[in-house]
Amino acid sequence: MVEHGEKSMAVGRPMSPPMSPPMSPPMSSIGVEELRLWAYRCVDGLTARCDEINELNVFPIADSDTGTNLVFTIRAAVESMRTAGADAGIAAVAAALAQGSIAGARGNSGVILSQLLRAVAEVAADGEFDGAALTSALVRAADLVVDVVSVPVDGTIVSVLGSSARAVANLGQPRDIAVVARCAAESAAVALDHTRHQLPALRAAGVVDAGALGLLVMLDALCGVVTGSEPPPRQRYHRQVTTETSRAVMPRSNNRLDSVQVGEAIVGYEVLYQLSDIDDATAIELRRALTEIGDSVVVAGDGNGSWSAHVHTANAGLAVDIGIGAGRIHGVRIAAFGAGENCDTATSPPGDSVEFIGREILAVVAGDGAEQLYLAEGARVLRCDTTEVGPTQLCAAIVGSGHTEVLVLPNGALSAQELVAVSVASRNAGKDVLMLPSASMVQGLAALAVHDPTKEGVDDAFTMSEAAAGTRWASVRIAEGRALTWVGTCEPGDGLGLVGREVVVIGPDAITAGCNLLDQLLSAGGEMVTMLLGESAHDEFGQRLAEYVAEHHPVVEFVIYRGGQPGDMAQLGVE
Repeated sequence: MVEHGEKSMAVGRPMSPPMSPPMSPPMSSIGVEELRLWAYRCVDGLTARCDEINELNVFPIADSDTGTNLVFTIRAAVESMRTAGADAGIAAVAAALAQGSIAGARGNSGVILSQLLRAVAEVAADGEFDGAALTSALVRAADLVVDVVSVPVDGTIVSVLGSSARAVANLGQPRDIAVVARCAAESAAVALDHTRHQLPALRAAGVVDAGALGLLVMLDALCGVVTGSEPPPRQRYHRQVTTETSRAVMPRSNNRLDSVQVGEAIVGYEVLYQLSDIDDATAIELRRALTEIGDSVVVAGDGNGSWSAHVHTANAGLAVDIGIGAGRIHGVRIAAFGAGENCDTATSPPGDSVEFIGREILAVVAGDGAEQLYLAEGARVLRCDTTEVGPTQLCAAIVGSGHTEVLVLPNGALSAQELVAVSVASRNAGKDVLMLPSASMVQGLAALAVHDPTKEGVDDAFTMSEAAAGTRWASVRIAEGRALTWVGTCEPGDGLGLVGREVVVIGPDAITAGCNLLDQLLSAGGEMVTMLLGESAHDEFGQRLAEYVAEHHPVVEFVIYRGGQPGDMAQLGVE
């Protein structure tokens, strides 16, 4: 799916060298420089036809993003290739391309094309890449794609790649790489044109498969590199919009949660994430599990332990949860498709789990003491200091709740953009989730103090949000190095006072900085100060600040808790 602002970036700057080398005679084999040039030309070719490929994208979902996804995937491969270094050999460069394509894969077609680069890397590991190697790579890629796609469909990039692989395999005796590349490209072009007659969705729209066109662009780019000539002119395709197009979609079984049908619109989510710490057997099981909840399932690896999983589903939260159960996941992307004017994308999928009565408070916290404080107030805790907490983990915790209604205190652990993505996925999984505006643990405690489970959920959330937003928060830290701040330059060991994320006080030590920070906070009023002592703070630090408030702000109540959070000497909340 195209995220906001990405399409223009995807097509906005060329990645090939500023000057192309002059055309040369056809080659019998290629080296590392030709491999690099092919990668650059793939980006340029896909960028040039990005809008056309997007327009052709009607299967399996007409979301007009295949071209953009392919550009991002191959650009990620090229960025990875650059990290291999100028002196890297063909094996290292090919491996970097494969790793980058998996790590940066976008969409169904992006994950599939990554397998072509994986196959090239496997064959190039021997340090030679001639006609026989290219033949082996195409045959290997076709086999990989059939393995990684849950349901291979004729008339797609899968069958076009298979046609190309069979054509080069039928060449017989070893040929020059230029001969093999021409054969691969021409056979792909013929198979591409045939796709319009193989799938109802493509026939109704009068188009060829979008992902397969992207494959042809890459094969033409390779052909140009190894033959020393410009790629042959290819037909340009345009979509014919008809009333049949929106109905000619991938067949869906009634017992799977791949999407929700609302009128003529198909509402669902594209879920994509990367995995590590899994083996081939786990990948097969992951593919099977995702197939149970959706369509367009692809689970593909780079051959070196990195994997990418893709699914179209109505249950995005469950798709993420399945990935968490399989291995360590990261780079989660969730995007809605098919949402029309009369379509509520937060609609719970049919057949979802049984609802529970009441609501749960889920808080993201750091520190043993903070965990105990939140547990004592009745919240469920997700620790962000002992384990990694990102959108995936938070979404899984919400989906795994025993209650349908969940109020979340993120406490500054995730960005606003990440929280929006988690909200969308959790609601689609059947959870009525509300993210409360707590940017710190002291704000979260203020919200918990007014929590009333007898109220309606929206009223309780409003009251808690007001309490969190009405709590001014700050923190005291020790400077780890010399740095320039808004209030001057700090030196290692200085005490720093921060309001939100900005340094507003610099002192010779933490106590001086803390006292000056409290003066600033209380100059705007306040009746109570709550302090959460951090992991590195001694009891004396808290006691000295409490004495300072008692002497200089005698009407203000001062409460100290040991939170044990790393990083901050203390968090301060003023209510």
